[in-house]
Amino acid sequence: MKKYALLPVVFANIALTGCQTTSMNQVMETSESQVAIRQIQTRAFDTTSSTKTLRTIIATLQDLGFVIDKADDELGTVSGTKLNGYSLRMTVTVRPRGKKQTLVRANATYNVTPVEDPQPYQQFFTALQKAMFLTAHEVD
Repeated sequence: MKKYALLPVVFANIALTGCQTTSMNQVMETSESQVAIRQIQTRAFDTTSSTKTLRTIIATLQDLGFVIDKADDELGTVSGTKLNGYSLRMTVTVRPRGKKQTLVRANATYNVTPVEDPQPYQQFFTALQKAMFLTAHEVD
């Protein structure tokens, strides 16, 4: 009798493991290739000051209607949320690229779904590029 008491536990473990694998596969699937998405999300700027770049990113996100949730100069990250009938969250990371450039990568999620549409990224980088130009030329 005791042998059969463990069968429901074994079947439950198998079922849960199968569900977990399926959900992980769905998370990893995207309609675009990862390289194409990364190209949309990343830009290089001719500056070596990550602090100025982060400050400019914060100002740009605020200009675009984002509320800054978290900023960390040491890690080189800024996260903001835009609530306009929906929840768009953007996390931007800054890291050095070579000796004369800084790489900026933005990652947006709509509710909990990764954004693959290039439009929000283009809008962000267009505004950031203008702000970076003004910052570099010390124009207020």
